[in-house]
Amino acid sequence: MKAAICGVICALVATVDTGFALAQWSTQPSGIMARLRGVHAVNQSVVWVSGNNGTFGRTIDGGKTWRSSLVPEAEDLDFRDVHAFDADTAYLLSIGEGEKSRIYKTADGGLTWVLQFRNTNPAAFFDCFAFWDANSGVAFSDPVDGKFLIIRTTDAGATWNEVPRENIPAALPGEAAFAASGTCVSVFGADHAWIGTGGSASRVLRSTDRGRSWSAAATPIAGGSPSSGIYSIAFFNALDGAIVGGDYLKERESGANFARTADGGQTWIPGPSLPGYRSAVSYISREGRVGLLAVGPSGSDYLAPGANSWASIDSAGYHATSFLPSLAAGWAVGESGSIAKWSETLP
Repeated sequence: MKAAICGVICALVATVDTGFALAQWSTQPSGIMARLRGVHAVNQSVVWVSGNNGTFGRTIDGGKTWRSSLVPEAEDLDFRDVHAFDADTAYLLSIGEGEKSRIYKTADGGLTWVLQFRNTNPAAFFDCFAFWDANSGVAFSDPVDGKFLIIRTTDAGATWNEVPRENIPAALPGEAAFAASGTCVSVFGADHAWIGTGGSASRVLRSTDRGRSWSAAATPIAGGSPSSGIYSIAFFNALDGAIVGGDYLKERESGANFARTADGGQTWIPGPSLPGYRSAVSYISREGRVGLLAVGPSGSDYLAPGANSWASIDSAGYHATSFLPSLAAGWAVGESGSIAKWSETLP
């Protein structure tokens, strides 16, 4: 009960000038019972969410009301990622081995869905996807025969084609990725894309040609076990990015779970450790000041511009976040249909 109350009324208290005077999560009744793992804010009115048991949801009034439903004949699928372009157009990615990995699209606000991609490789397990624009997107699977399987679309998902294997670095033994929040892949601008990995090694795969070819960079994020590594990656521009993670079996264990880059992902520098495993990270920008917000099942934390440590926001658990570019406006989702909106009270 204490955590639930804190998720509504706890303010951000930091010892540095955060630039966000009073910030907090405000819970929004969703009427959804599914575990939510995907969220995408299109603007301050339109937000889409996704979860297990074939569930998706949408608001067109900033979260005052939510409408949810199930994708027909997909009730056994777990939609870990959602990407939307407006109140009518959205994509869902489901995870799982073999044919459970799929991509659906709606063009009528979720009234009907078209199955655009069904994985036929029994060894593949798709984790995340992202779109540069309304036509071009990328999705990827855990390694198959020693390399990550990456697919691209240039026709709004009508077709998805594999990136040639010779254009993808070899995966390290035991390396994979995590579909915890739909944020293990990030794109920026017209051409840049990044993928975070984990397991035996925590690396970032990087593309500067819209996913046609990839290179790999080591990171200081702790790996070494099937449950540890990079869980989320975000970029503020083509150069500045952040990764968070840890070990989901050790939710409250700190360590090497945060790093940043200033050269587009070629090199990664460790930053202040988070107090536990975090499954998603987002940039928050207001009036030229840019901070970072990380969420996980044991709480939320904020890193103010220039700060040397994370400030705890509250202990309510969330799996994923989505913030609007250049705005301090975003949403978080989690267990049992929980949805919260980031809100600020200016001085």
